[in-house]
Amino acid sequence: QVQLVESGGGLVQAGGSLRLSCAASGRTFSNYAMGWFRQAPGKVREFVAAINWSGSNTYYVESVQARFTISRDNAKSTVYLQMNSLKPEDTAVYYCARSRGGFLPQDRREVNFGSWGQGTQVTVSS
Repeated sequence: QVQLVESGGGLVQAGGSLRLSCAASGRTFSNYAMGWFRQAPGKVREFVAAINWSGSNTYYVESVQARFTISRDNAKSTVYLQMNSLKPEDTAVYYCARSRGGFLPQDRREVNFGSWGQGTQVTVSS
């Protein structure tokens, strides 16, 4: 059973930046695509970004396109989410998730991700 541990959340002013990290246990990290989701207060959890096993392919929800960058370091079993130009509407608990395979899922539903971290809070003040 893989364990995913997120870190890097916090409080930042609008326009600022944060980098989230997600460290995975086990030796099979490089076999799987990884993703980030978020859940704002009173809202359902939504997809944010995903990256394939090698890091060569990524995709994003439109609302974060050009502001957020997902990346991975397979040697460190870690996936990152660099968040720039943060907005108050980015405030949420951010979750790291491991996909069920190495390629990017054909859709962005949670069911395509089998393991989840505990989440890290990101709060953007206006």
